[in-house]
Amino acid sequence: MTHEERPTGPAGGRAPSGPSEDRTAPDVDDVTAEALGKLSEALETTERARGHLYSFHQLTGHADFQLDEAVELLRAAGHTELADTLSEELIGRDVLPGHWSFQIVEGYDDSYYRLFTDLERRIRERLAGGRRHIHEARLRERRRTPAPRSGG
Repeated sequence: MTHEERPTGPAGGRAPSGPSEDRTAPDVDDVTAEALGKLSEALETTERARGHLYSFHQLTGHADFQLDEAVELLRAAGHTELADTLSEELIGRDVLPGHWSFQIVEGYDDSYYRLFTDLERRIRERLAGGRRHIHEARLRERRRTPAPRSGG
């Protein structure tokens, strides 16, 4: 089965094959492998940024629910006017004009993240038959510590 015929994995890349596959892709030149490595690294950084965006979304929502508790406690302490101010001016407020945090996440996903992942996959498929982490596989081969010898 050629790499074009091999089934794809979850991210559109080739499904992992057995240990006999040469992950270093000797048919891909060094500069292309390095470029694909940088593209992969940029995608990994974007994945981290996306995770932080989801953290922002979840933390903002959690803080909004914590404000409910603060309002209750202010009311219980007799600070009705201040409780009303929090309730009317901050709880449920847009984090950006016209947007709750989930809309920011959706906008990022729809206008940037999906395009990024699609372009990375398309370029990787065109230049390396869909193979991922060629640069890292080559680095692994260069830096690999020899297996310990069995005692005898």
